[in-house]
Amino acid sequence: MTKTAIMGFGNPVRSDDGIGCYVIEQIKSKLAESDPVTILDMGTSAFEVLYQLKGHNKILIVDAVINTGELIGTLYKVPAKEVMRAPLEDPMVFLHSLKWDQALSYAKKMLQDEYPEDIQVYLIAVDNTKLEVELSPEVKAAGEKVVDLMLQELTKTNELSA
Repeated sequence: MTKTAIMGFGNPVRSDDGIGCYVIEQIKSKLAESDPVTILDMGTSAFEVLYQLKGHNKILIVDAVINTGELIGTLYKVPAKEVMRAPLEDPMVFLHSLKWDQALSYAKKMLQDEYPEDIQVYLIAVDNTKLEVELSPEVKAAGEKVVDLMLQELTKTNELSA
């Protein structure tokens, strides 16, 4: 049976940057406790959760992306390997300041053969990261689309209860 981790990143008090947290809230409300899915509201952290990925076959990530040049709310779905950054070899790296793309590189290094190869990233174009708690309508609509796409993916791989 496939076991999936869903990770949402963002800062919910920085307007559209909080879209990952919003998607996680919506997915949590739609899943049953018996579903083999781990839901991780990452906020702005990344490194702290790396060992929780052990035992998962698939990871779905959602986050905001700024300065894409596309319309606000534009949705991208890419394999994580296309956007991952190499881990820093500096032993003094400040782990709490890592973004998910670099943290995944560390996870791959630490988990080795147990690192899930199926990692998909949903990125939503934003431009408002002001100190606000409301999402723009365009970004919220894109977040709803991500929720639907993720639930379809989980249903397709038989991870959701009937």
